[in-house]
Amino acid sequence: MNFELTDDQRLLTESVEKLLLARYGFDKRKQYASEPCGWSREIWHAFADLGLMGLTFPEKYGGFGASPVETMLVMQSFGRHLVLEPYLASVILAGGLVSRAGDDRQRQRILPQIASGSLVAAFAHGEPQARYNLADVVTQARREGEGWLIDGAKSFVIQGSGAELFVVSARVAGSPRDTSGIALFLVSADAPGLQVTRYPTREGLHAADLRLSGVRLAAADCLGEPGKALPFIEGAVAAGAMATCADAVGAMQAALDVTASYLKTRVQFGAPLANLQALRHRLVDMLVMLEQARSITMFGTVKLDSVAAERDAAVSASKYIVGTAIRKISQEAVQLHGGIGMTDEYIISHLFRRLSGLEKYFGDADFHLGMLANSRERLF
Repeated sequence: MNFELTDDQRLLTESVEKLLLARYGFDKRKQYASEPCGWSREIWHAFADLGLMGLTFPEKYGGFGASPVETMLVMQSFGRHLVLEPYLASVILAGGLVSRAGDDRQRQRILPQIASGSLVAAFAHGEPQARYNLADVVTQARREGEGWLIDGAKSFVIQGSGAELFVVSARVAGSPRDTSGIALFLVSADAPGLQVTRYPTREGLHAADLRLSGVRLAAADCLGEPGKALPFIEGAVAAGAMATCADAVGAMQAALDVTASYLKTRVQFGAPLANLQALRHRLVDMLVMLEQARSITMFGTVKLDSVAAERDAAVSASKYIVGTAIRKISQEAVQLHGGIGMTDEYIISHLFRRLSGLEKYFGDADFHLGMLANSRERLF
C-alpha cells in the first residue's frame, strides 16, 4: 500500500495546521471551551472558509468530492490540537448520512448549509439498552396521515449540544435488533415534542440526550426508503470510527511530542530525565505503538469504500490496534510527567482525557477484538 500523500493532500494538511497553530493554542482552546456550546462559532466558520466543512460532499452540493484520506488528515490535525468543534458529528456522521441516504432535494437543502458552516447537525442513533449493537433500535416512528410521529429516546449524541438539526434513527417495522425496519429522519432541534439535554463529556467535548414525545414530521423528513436505513448507518459509523482513529493518532502524536520535550528539559539530580536509558526505552515503545496505529488507520481509511464485510473487518482491526495504543501511550505520557501530568493546567491531562474518551467511541478495543474474532474476512 502506498502511504505517500499527494501534493494536494500535503497542501491540505499544511493549511489546516497553519490555521490551528495561529488560532488554536492551549489558552485559546480553554477560552473556546468556556463558550455556551463548548466550542467556537468563529473557528467553525474559519473551517468553513477553508473548505473543510464540505470536503467530502459532492461538488454540486457545495463540496469538493474528496476521499476519506483527506478526512483522515484533517482529523489527525484536529487531534493534535484538541479541536472542540463538532466536525465529526456534523460533517462526517450527519452530513455523510444525508449525502448517502438522502434524495436530491434533501441534499440540496442541507448539505450546502453544512458546507457553509451555517447549519450544525448531529446523528442521534444510540439508545440506553443498545451498547454497540447498531440494529438495537426501539424508538418508534409510525405513519400519521402523510407524515410521521416519533416517540423514544436517544442517548449520548456525540457533539450534539450545539446541533440545530438531528438525523434520528427510528424503527418503522419489526422487533428490536431486527436488521430491517429502521429509518432515518431529519428532526429540527426546536421541533415540538423534542427535549434536548446537553452536558459536557470527560474528553472535553459536549454531548446530548434526546427525548422524543409525539414529534411530528413531514413525509419529506424521512431520509431514503423507510425501513432500509441500517446499511447507511453502518457506513456512517464505520466512517466515524475511522475519523476517531485519526483523531486519536493526532492526539497520541501530541502526547509523545510533549512527553519527549518534558523529559529533555526536566532536570533531576543534575541531569535531564531524557539521559536515563530506561525512560528513553519507554518513549521508543510509545513511538512504535503510535506508528502501528498510524499505519492501521491509513489501512482502515482506504478500506471504507470496500464491500461491507471487508470494510467492517478493517475498521475493527483499526479500532483494536488504535485502542490498545491509546491505553499504552496516554498512560505512559501521564506517568512520565509525574504529578504535573494530572493537573488541569497542563496539556497532557487534556490529551489523556481526549484519548480515553475516543477509545470508547463506536466500540472499544475489547469489543472490536471480539468482532475480529467472529469475522471471516482476511485482512492481509
